[in-house]
Amino acid sequence: MTFDRDIPGWFLDAKFGIFVHWGAYSVPAWALPIGELGAVDHDEFMVTSPYAEWYANTTRIPGSPAALHRAETYGDEPYDSLLDAWRAERFDPSGWASLFAGVGARYVVLVTKHHDGICLWDAPDSGTYNTVARGPRRDLVGDLAGAVRGAGLRFGTYYSGGLDWHMTDLPPISRAAHLDSHRPVDAGYAAYARRQLEDLVERYRPDVLWNDINWPDAGKPDLPDVFRRYYDAVPEGVVNDRWEAGWADFLTSEYSALTDREATGRPWEHIRGIGLSFGYNATETTEHHLTGPQLAHRLVDVVTRGGNLLLNVGPRADGTIPEEQLRPLLGLGDWLATHGDAIFGTRPWAGPAAPGVLGWTADDAHVYVHLAPDEPDGFPRVERSPRPS
Repeated sequence: MTFDRDIPGWFLDAKFGIFVHWGAYSVPAWALPIGELGAVDHDEFMVTSPYAEWYANTTRIPGSPAALHRAETYGDEPYDSLLDAWRAERFDPSGWASLFAGVGARYVVLVTKHHDGICLWDAPDSGTYNTVARGPRRDLVGDLAGAVRGAGLRFGTYYSGGLDWHMTDLPPISRAAHLDSHRPVDAGYAAYARRQLEDLVERYRPDVLWNDINWPDAGKPDLPDVFRRYYDAVPEGVVNDRWEAGWADFLTSEYSALTDREATGRPWEHIRGIGLSFGYNATETTEHHLTGPQLAHRLVDVVTRGGNLLLNVGPRADGTIPEEQLRPLLGLGDWLATHGDAIFGTRPWAGPAAPGVLGWTADDAHVYVHLAPDEPDGFPRVERSPRPS
């Protein structure tokens, strides 16, 4: 599968986006902060996952810490009771958009349906398993899309095409191999996912179409038509690589896993949370979160190697952003307010390696060298010089 297109310049220039994982899993907001994906044995990562957004899966693994937490906290209540408890009563989409624009983000990608199957809009065939019919009782996708675009940012949608624990009765994923063997692949689910995905495209025209954990096998022959329709509707749109279908505008890496994707020379995006989870995890403390300087170092590392950083924010169930995430995010924003010209719209530059040099970028007029800080735990330094003619 190939398409005759160049990746839109806006994506290559953007460098920094905000990912938002917000759902019914933000009510329990619980996971063990055991470490980063790629730095922990993958099978252990599945059972004792630090990803709070996987609560619907890890609580079904007999004897798992999450299963014990759910039994002690919620007893026999079904998972969808969390949807009713999720009220989003303090959600301020304009406030979010202002914050994201203020810290320098160029685009925002919202999780519109995670693996638990709950849709953040009144998606086709979702019945009452969405935030319009229950819980927040509002179209969260539309509300945030309007606010984000009103703030001058691009808006993208994440959709879990590969997993949907509400639509299937497959066993829980407790081993890495289960990511393939315990996913729905049938024609019925493929048609369901396609209807919802195309509804997202028709209603919200997302600038990024971000899929996760593969695409149902029965629907893969239809993906060329899906992508063609998407590009017709959103000519400057981009799709990621997690369809496992042989086509992507850009590749992805996550936390400490797959960080060598940039070696292909193709556009890529690195995703991670400010803490160890994407969804809000109330068990995380300040020590589990990157600091403002650490976020700046991560951004420099990614951008000097040709990528974008899609940094996740996990709001509380009420719609507020925890201080442990807000403080480092604002710190990064302050650094970008001073050094954004060395990040946005640049490309990697083949400058000399030397002690203290973190990497190089360049734009049409200048070359920027990114340097280690003068003091421990400080922000990167930047020096600018005219670009050689």
